[in-house]
Amino acid sequence: MRKGAKAAIVGGVFAVMVGGAGYGAYNVVTALSGDGGSGSADTPVVKSGPPSGDEVKETTGKFFAAWEKGKAAEAASYTNFESEAEGLLATYSGDAHIRDVKITPGTTSGRTVRFSVKATVSYEGKSKPLAYDSELTVVRGKTTGKALVDWAPSVVYPKLRKGDTLFTGEAAAPPIKAVDRNGVELTKEKYPSLGPILDALRDKYGDEAGGRPGVELAVRHSTAGEGDTTLVTLAKGRAGELRTTLSASAQAAAEQAVEKFSESSVVAVKPSTGEVLAVANHRKDGWNAAFLGELAPGSTMKIISAATLIDNGITTAAGPAPCPPTATWQSQTFKNLEGMAPNESATLSESFARSCNTAFVKYADEVQVDSLTKEAEERFGLGRNNWKVGIQSFDGSVPASGGPDTAANMLGQGQVQMSPLNMASVTATAMTGTFRQPVIVSPRLDDRQLATAKGLKASTVQQLRQMMNRTATSGTAAAAMSGLGGSIGAKTGSAEVDGQTKSNSWFTGYRNDVAAAAMTQEGGHGGDAAGPIVATVLRAVG
Repeated sequence: MRKGAKAAIVGGVFAVMVGGAGYGAYNVVTALSGDGGSGSADTPVVKSGPPSGDEVKETTGKFFAAWEKGKAAEAASYTNFESEAEGLLATYSGDAHIRDVKITPGTTSGRTVRFSVKATVSYEGKSKPLAYDSELTVVRGKTTGKALVDWAPSVVYPKLRKGDTLFTGEAAAPPIKAVDRNGVELTKEKYPSLGPILDALRDKYGDEAGGRPGVELAVRHSTAGEGDTTLVTLAKGRAGELRTTLSASAQAAAEQAVEKFSESSVVAVKPSTGEVLAVANHRKDGWNAAFLGELAPGSTMKIISAATLIDNGITTAAGPAPCPPTATWQSQTFKNLEGMAPNESATLSESFARSCNTAFVKYADEVQVDSLTKEAEERFGLGRNNWKVGIQSFDGSVPASGGPDTAANMLGQGQVQMSPLNMASVTATAMTGTFRQPVIVSPRLDDRQLATAKGLKASTVQQLRQMMNRTATSGTAAAAMSGLGGSIGAKTGSAEVDGQTKSNSWFTGYRNDVAAAAMTQEGGHGGDAAGPIVATVLRAVG
């Protein structure tokens, strides 16, 4: 047909469209589009079913070629999630600084293709090779019918999850090496119970530790709190050094000691300075109960109670403290440990060494409701919530409790709450007369102000030491402290807890310039479980 004839016919058709009804217009459009009721050869056919082997090969080839050239948008167009794929592929050559990419297809299993990647990571003049294996799967596009890469971040790198990105640059923070007082490195591999404590110290003092961050290719995870995963190190960093007050030898002894008793904690301090020498926990929950425990300390509290009686002129170490079988206060009856013989003519020193409960209860009516609280706060530095140890700690609590708790508090029950750290500090203050707030890192590191208290009179210290020495050599602590030489003293404690079949075992003691306190939940009498733990530490470093 000649061009003019065809034009005339088409022109005639349009004339009909302009002058005719809607029905005529519909038929003309249909005729021109070819989308008739019976179909047409010009209509695109959307494929269905799994991609063929040829389609898999073609799609992966185009995807790999674009990826190798750093063409993120083009590579992403061969996936079934273009926007997400383009973002991650763009960081591959951008933020991650990955160059010279060579992708080699491997074996194909159905629609899954394994492949290897070799490339170079280059950043500020530093380069390192990168090589890894990955895989992808080709699927049929639901709307287009095209063969497309089934997108997942792991296609780009196997360790990538949704939301993760790749980057190359300085590590988020330089490595930090924690060391003891003599420069010996402390690791959670060697000292397992130090793990959470070292983590807390690094989090708080990382900036003060110095050091230089390394340069690395890493996965930056999207999950909050999850650290980066290093893939390639281009330049090693220099570790900062965080010096603690801990003693590696004392820590080793403490770790070994608590391992023998479940749910146990121990702390050792240096009374002349307040420095923490060791802190160890053996617990299923991994909690730092040594610093954070809030439990009734049982008769170890009698160190403060005895000091209260002495400082308030109620009695002295050589003064009377009768030990009857029972004692009643505010309608509550208190008893002694089973098998303890009564002694109506006992001195405070004897009742202390035998851990006679009734002797202290008998004096409850001569102690003001807040006397024990004042003694704990003003002389032993407890209960004011102002300790700055270096990491989180509990500062003890001795509330002014009336009623039966006035007597119960003197026995370390009632409303009194302590941690092993608190009781180690109490023992250190009783030894020296000076309250030195415990620290695990020097206050010079961050210029923090330590808690203060007025401490004890020399005469009170002399009497407390005499009573604690008697307890350690011939009283309830004698078995645990057996064989320890030097200047020694101790106090046992058993604390009853509702719902427990056995009492919590407490023990605190000193040897020369080391004071230690331990607690074992449901460990029974103080000398049974906590006693051997303390003795082990004192034997190693006292």
